[in-house]
Formats: sequence, structure tokens, C-alpha cells
Amino acid sequence: MNFQPFSDEQARVIVNLDQAYQVWMEALRTLNDLPYNMRIKEVSGREYLYEVTDRRGSMKSKGPVDPEKLAEFDQYKTEKTELKDRLARSKETLKEQASLYRALRLPMLPAEAGKILREADRLRFLGRQAMVVGTNALIAYAMEANGFIRDAPDATLDFDMALTGIEADEERPTLWKVLKEADMTYSVNTERPFQARNAKAYEVEILSAPSRIGGQIAQDRPRPIPLPEQEWLLNGRQVDRVVGVRDGDAARMVVPDPRWFALQKLWMAAKPARDPQKKPKDHKQGMAVLDAVWLTMRHYPLDDAFFEELPDALKSHFELWAAQKPKRG
Repeated sequence: MNFQPFSDEQARVIVNLDQAYQVWMEALRTLNDLPYNMRIKEVSGREYLYEVTDRRGSMKSKGPVDPEKLAEFDQYKTEKTELKDRLARSKETLKEQASLYRALRLPMLPAEAGKILREADRLRFLGRQAMVVGTNALIAYAMEANGFIRDAPDATLDFDMALTGIEADEERPTLWKVLKEADMTYSVNTERPFQARNAKAYEVEILSAPSRIGGQIAQDRPRPIPLPEQEWLLNGRQVDRVVGVRDGDAARMVVPDPRWFALQKLWMAAKPARDPQKKPKDHKQGMAVLDAVWLTMRHYPLDDAFFEELPDALKSHFELWAAQKPKRG
């Protein structure tokens, strides 16, 4: 296997990028949790405190201004100013680390994917309601392996997300809100209603296991097609990593357990109905990720106990890999 560990400098920048991103995201979420704005307005000769609820200027009254309301208004202004300053400083630090990450030629996520993931994380949609699947997940696996997985093709022109919410909840952010916050030009592909495209023709494909279809509210879109093989990706323990993005920023990725991801890829490569042009890539990715798990991710054991967990449809693929697995150093 062609696996190249990250240098000490690369590993240090990856850790620093993660820390900078977490600080920035915490500040961003805290700021977003505050009211959009607050203002005092005179009505019929009396002052009232109003909360501005959106960028269009919609408002709701919080009642006549009294010492308590005035203190609330002053506290809001102070807190918002402090948060904006913290957000600006943390963003500057994040940009510095992202620049170092890029200079060290570490694995990077496409800019459009990064925008979606940052909004998904800000809205607390990522991880709770969705994870990244498909080729982009290899970037997170490289972070987990602490090295370049050279044998796994990672070029892709689209972005795959799988919905993971169990029960629909009208109070939670929707997938459609995530996409529109990332780029207002996203629209559903009428010929493929499980797919959205933006004005740059960047495609986002939405997948789901049959057991998770009910986690999306009826008004949300795109609407995924339930795929039985997506059930496998719900098993095990997810990988959660911050990675660099080609726009000079960073994004958080939540991806399936690498063992189940790799075995699903090998199964896809052998699937008769699979596009023949995609099969070689599926096979290479599956074998390379299993090799990386075996060599560097020993916290994801590939032992007899794991083999016994596998459904019959995946056991033969595990045995195929095991017969030619690389030697550990």
C-alpha cells in the first residue's frame, strides 16, 4: 500500500486547525443564538423594546421600556459587541492555520462542499441529522490515519450526504435551509429529485438508509431514495474531523466508520448494476481504506469479533482484503 505518514509539521498544523475551527464555530453559534437585533422604538408617545427577528426587519414587542428592559437592552448590546470581536479574532486565527494547511499540501475539500458543511455545522445539522458519504469522506479518513492514503482516488465533482435523523422534528433546521444558507442558487434537479445543483452546476446528492427516511420532515428537500446498503454505514463509530478547504477556510466532517465505508465500497464494486466506470474506483478506495485502518487506525479493529458482526453480503469482501492485507511494521 502507498501510505505516507504526515510529517510532524503537518500533524501539528492539523491539530491547530481543529482547535482554531472549534473556537470560531463556538463563537459563531453563540452569536447566532442571540436575537438578530434589538431596538427601542417610540409608539404613541411611549418607548417599547423590540426584538428584530430576521434580516427583513420583522419585529416583536418585548413590552414598554422600564429599568429591567433597559438593562436587558444594554446587556444585549455589550454581549453582541464582545462576540463579534471574538468571532473576528478567531476567524483571523483560523485563516492563518488554513493557509499553513494549504501550504503543506494536505488533503483538501472542494470549496462548495466546505460551504455546505460549515452551514450544516453552524445549524447543528451535521452529525445529528446528516453525515458525509462517498469519495469526500476519504479526506477525513486521511486525517484519522495521520497520513496520505495514496492508492485511493479522491477526485470528485459532486458531494454526497446521507440523512441520519431518526424522527422528523419541525423544530430542527432542514436540509433545504442548510443548502440555501450555503448558496441561494441551489435548486432541486427535477429529473433526479434526490439531487440539488447550484448555479455553478455543483451537484449535491442526498442518500438515506430506509430506517432513516422518516427523519426528514415532509416539506424538506431534496428527497432521498432509500438504499438498503446505506444501513451498513450507520454501524460502528463515526469519524469526526476538521479539514482544510480549497477556498482558504476549513470545515468539519462527520463520516461513517471507515471499516463499514470500505466494505460497502467493495460491495459496490462487485454490484452488477453499478456503473462499470465507477467500479475500479470503488474497489481501490475500499482496499486502500481497509489497509489504512489495519496499519494506522488500530482503534478500529479488524479482528474476528468484527468479522462476526458483518452481514453475509460483506464477509466475502472482508476475506478478499484479509488474504492480501499489508504487513504491519
